[in-house]
Formats: sequence, C-alpha cells, structure tokens
Amino acid sequence: MGFLRTLAETFELIVLSFFYSIEALFRLVVPQRRKSVANETVLITGAGSGIGRLLSLEFARLKVTLVLWDINEQGNEETAQMAREQGSPHVHVYHCDCSRREEVARVASLVKKEVGDVTMLVNNAGIVIGKNFIDTSEAEMQKVMDVNVMAHFWTYKAFLPAMIARNHGHLVSIASAAGFLTMNGVADYCSSKFAAVGFAECVALEMIAMKKDGVKTTIVCPSFINTGMFDGCKPQSKMFPILDEMFVVKRIMNAVLRNQPIIMIPRFTYFLVYLRSWMPHKVLILLAHYTRLFDVMKTFVGRKNN
Repeated sequence: MGFLRTLAETFELIVLSFFYSIEALFRLVVPQRRKSVANETVLITGAGSGIGRLLSLEFARLKVTLVLWDINEQGNEETAQMAREQGSPHVHVYHCDCSRREEVARVASLVKKEVGDVTMLVNNAGIVIGKNFIDTSEAEMQKVMDVNVMAHFWTYKAFLPAMIARNHGHLVSIASAAGFLTMNGVADYCSSKFAAVGFAECVALEMIAMKKDGVKTTIVCPSFINTGMFDGCKPQSKMFPILDEMFVVKRIMNAVLRNQPIIMIPRFTYFLVYLRSWMPHKVLILLAHYTRLFDVMKTFVGRKNN
C-alpha cells in the first residue's frame, strides 16, 4: 500500500506541476482578473512620501478605507489630504515610529479601536544609511533592522490574527531586489531586505499550512527607484536602471490586485537571480566589475531628511 500511495502521489505531482506550468504561461498572455478592494481597510506604513504616498493615492481611487502611518506628520497629513481629493471615503492618519515595538503596538490598538480590523497591510516604511559596514555605527545598523524588518514582525503580530480569524486579508511587503542580490556599501540594508523577504515567505507558507487560503501575500522587490531614497547613486549599467516611481507603483498595484505572490521590478531581475543560482563566484565578481557595480554607492547622498 505504501508503494501504491507513493506512486499515486508522484503521478499527482507530475500532472499538477505540468498543469500549473501551463497555467503560468497562459497568465503571461491573459493576466488574472484584478480583484475588487472596495470597502477594504488598507494600512500603509511610510505613507508620508515616495512609494507609500503614491500607493495611498492609488488605493484611494479604489474606495478603500485608508489608514496612514508615518513618523513624518506633515508629509502624512499631506498624503491624507491628497487621498481625500482622490475619493477615498475614509482616511485616518496616525503618527507612528515603526522602529519602536511598543509604539507599533500602541498605535495598532488605537487603529483597531477607532477604525476596526485592518484587512490589507502594506509594510512600506524603510530607510537606508548607505555606508560601508565598517563605517556604520551600531545605532545606525539597529535602526535599519528595526525599520526595514522588525517593524514587519510587529505589524503582523498586531493585524494578522484578525485576518486569520476571518480567513480574509492581504499582506504586502515592499522589500527590494537587495533581498536577493547583494552590493557593497549596503550590508545592513541588504541584510534587512533578505530578512524581510524570508519572513514574508515563511508567513505565507504558514497560511498555506493552516489552510488559510483567503490570506494572501505579495512580496515586492524593486531595483533603484527615483524616490530620493538612493539619491546620488549612479548605476553605470542598464542592468540596474533607476526606475520611475509611478511605473513601480502601477506594477505593485497590478501584482496586489491579482494576488501575485512575488514581483521583481524590472523583469530582468528574475534573470539576475537565476544567474546567481548557478554562475561561478568569480564570474559574478567579474560581472560586477564590468557593470561598475562596486562604484554605485560611492556617490550616495540619500534623502536630505533621511
């Protein structure tokens, strides 16, 4: 009986693998229909500027209830006003330093009391220091890890239980291509993004194991974006372009509304990740020299108010 069961499971694996591969190819031509998010409650961290602000405005047009978190109160209020002008029926603004566990817990409790359960969580807040590891202080490294990954732990702890109870929700992690590909000058940043990707993937697997198929996950891994976060960086190769922030936001929205598990922007990033999986280490270093990757962070300035 054990042999027959193994044979049946192997046959099922082969058949379903073939079916899902054909389905994936079909979806390249005929994308999955976008879902409606009307009446969802969407919480976006780092909503006061950049990608967070643009995502807030995109969701506002879809008639969701918006919950905006940022440490920058002025920027957050400006985003809220713009969201109201875009037609969002309800916009709630909260000052929150996502690097502080106690503050995340406190503000999350306020949100649940004043707004209700969050059904879509967009962890977007992030910072970059842009120094060599040896020149980065312990406080700076800790801040990067707290904002870029530990904040995801605390927000999931706060809002995921309600999603699980209802078997309904969507977790969006704005990570980075730096969560798969490394570069000198951003050791702390890359570490935090690797962690963010791994954390989101693990929780997604936990939802599958718990049979909570109504709780979706989307992991977003873009390259450099012209939001100001990486101001001064000058990639010399077209393999690492500076992406237009609106282009990235449109791609993110498409991925979220189609329940896409992971998206890398630009598409060429998929190929680079594949190359890294099998290419000899010395060839990778040669390629990094050829594309001037070692020089990208030398002119880094970053946001003036980072």
